[in-house]
Amino acid sequence: MAQAKAGDKVKVHYTGKLGDGSVFDTSADREPLEFTVGGGQVIKGFDTALIDMKPGEVKVQVIPVEEAYGAHSAELVTDVPRERFPADMELEIGQQLQVGLADGQQAIVMVVDLKEDAVTLDANHPLAGQELTFEIELVEIA
Repeated sequence: MAQAKAGDKVKVHYTGKLGDGSVFDTSADREPLEFTVGGGQVIKGFDTALIDMKPGEVKVQVIPVEEAYGAHSAELVTDVPRERFPADMELEIGQQLQVGLADGQQAIVMVVDLKEDAVTLDANHPLAGQELTFEIELVEIA
């Protein structure tokens, strides 16, 4: 039976859990995730976990921070003066905002603190700094 290798297009079902066991994402009740192994479309540890899996095989893979979304970087957390936001804009902790970068790119940031004169924004991925556990089922090698 075929085993998954780099360059293969695969379909997988998965459930991702945090260290406390809470589910942060799952493909249950929807179509399997389809991507190319080694194509950089998923986090490194997820990609690596599929190597040598056979269709129908299920495995649980613990993915360390370095192979997931990386360490949380304090350099990506910054205070922005309140006057830089529209006066009528309702802000709340946990809210995600799209911001323009100096190079013309866009980034998603999260409001993590609200002060009278500033808004603290975090540009880290919400799962940065966390070890992740995935239950992965290889559905198909296309």
